[in-house]
Amino acid sequence: MSTVTLRHVYKVYENSEKKGVANTKPAVSDFCMDIQDKEFIVFVGPSGCGKSTTLRMIAGLEEISDGEILIDDKVVNDVAPKDRDIAMVFQNYALYPHMTVYDNMAFSLKLRKVADVKKDKSGNPVLDDNGNTIPIMRKYTKKEIDDKVQAAAKILAIEEYLERKPKALSGGQRQRVALGRTIVRNPKVFLLDEPLSNLDAKLRATMRSEIIKLHDQLGATFIYVTHDQVEAMTMGTRIVVMKDGFVQQIGAPQELYDYPINTFVAGFIGTPQMNFFDGHITPDGKITFANNQTVTLSKEALSNFDANKIGSGLDIIMGIRPGDLKVLDAENDMSVTARVEVIEALGNETIIYANLDKSADGSIEKSPTSIVASAKLRKNPARKSEIILGLDEEAIHIFDKNTEVSIRIDR
Repeated sequence: MSTVTLRHVYKVYENSEKKGVANTKPAVSDFCMDIQDKEFIVFVGPSGCGKSTTLRMIAGLEEISDGEILIDDKVVNDVAPKDRDIAMVFQNYALYPHMTVYDNMAFSLKLRKVADVKKDKSGNPVLDDNGNTIPIMRKYTKKEIDDKVQAAAKILAIEEYLERKPKALSGGQRQRVALGRTIVRNPKVFLLDEPLSNLDAKLRATMRSEIIKLHDQLGATFIYVTHDQVEAMTMGTRIVVMKDGFVQQIGAPQELYDYPINTFVAGFIGTPQMNFFDGHITPDGKITFANNQTVTLSKEALSNFDANKIGSGLDIIMGIRPGDLKVLDAENDMSVTARVEVIEALGNETIIYANLDKSADGSIEKSPTSIVASAKLRKNPARKSEIILGLDEEAIHIFDKNTEVSIRIDR
């Protein structure tokens, strides 16, 4: 069992006083979560949202200001990092440059002790006066260390690099060594703090797959921090989306994509980003946008949303993902007209950047309402041409404009 529980965890940094009042804005506020054995949890969010701070509190590298952190149901608030039975992979690898790969991986084992029983010269357990074995803590033997290092090197396919020093390795190879250093310890929990951010795009994609395979092979609990939502979506069994120290939403990748709880989660998860439009919805499902274009939801689609919130009418932010827009030949109740500004033909799909605001002379408005569509097209529209975009009403998201919280009820 390797569970991690966070109960109302806060982190406040006492900064310099300003006008006699200390700046005590929490870096992490009321973080609550139960992480189950063998889960792959990803903390994701923009820089400064508190994800790395939370990871460091779990590791014991940061003191918590309030709350409790439990590992395997044991409160570890006052337990030293070395005694928490966790291992951490850092963004900058943190390898010893003067040591070989083998020595980097073996170093922690040389310092650690393992529980055992006292034995005589023949290797037989020594018993006390009551006939019980005598527990002791001993160092790992050279053979035990070698077996663990060789096993980890085999898993990571770095056996041929064991005698090299870090400077003779590529970025991906160094990252494998950093992972190997944690594997040899066989910890209860693996903590990974943006481990792929220093790699190029192609190598990041490769290492994502390797880490997923590693998680499956080890059957351990992984907690992974990233600002890259693609990493979060492809790697995590559950994702924790954070902003300004607060947890916005926790859920499986597809759940966050299909049913975001607010505009921040909706905009952060998904590429290209979700389109957002200010508008007003009436009880009959008619949505009027700021540029006076309208769409009308069917009764079935309207039933997905909270009728009490809509009331006699509600100012909203409507969201729809680029992939849920289609280029149509004719207008209907769920279509808008737009003028094409930019075309990105990617082969397997076409990204269309269009403008919904059209002035009388056809010129671009100073503050145009943009819309992005992603579609498979036989023939791409010309720039500056007018197109009709159909909206998939089942894929529409509606958020209360005042709170930016979703009013969807079929989540």
